[in-house]
Amino acid sequence: MESRLRIAGQAVQPVLVMFPLGLFAMAVFFDIGNLLGGPDILGALAYWNIVAGLVGGILAALATAIDVMFVRNGTPAKRIGVLQSLANMGVLILFAVILMLRMRTPDRVAGGGLLAVEILALAGAVFGAWYGGELVNRRAATFARAQAGNRSY
Repeated sequence: MESRLRIAGQAVQPVLVMFPLGLFAMAVFFDIGNLLGGPDILGALAYWNIVAGLVGGILAALATAIDVMFVRNGTPAKRIGVLQSLANMGVLILFAVILMLRMRTPDRVAGGGLLAVEILALAGAVFGAWYGGELVNRRAATFARAQAGNRSY
């Protein structure tokens, strides 16, 4: 699956995916530090990392939607792209729920249970990013050949 959304000849979507992934990972690290006895500012930093990660994740989801929209219907690339998009949207929804639950606390600090859900959501985000890279890097040639053979003019 070749990216249609490009700037200066480079695909935009892979770059956009890395920002929320890094922000969500840092939120987990800040929460672990907070729960291990660090200052409450770490919980607030984790909260704002989740906010920024959600904004970046929405931008990455839009870029992915544009790329998937241009793939031919009925191809394996389209099915895999849609499934990957749904998985990534699930991760964004999980982090949005985590964010809403954190809004109830005055210091925006997470507890142990919320941290466990954050770690599961981060694992889902890492898997989605890995699978997307697998789709683009390893299977692009296979999908391109399949699409070239199925062209009807």
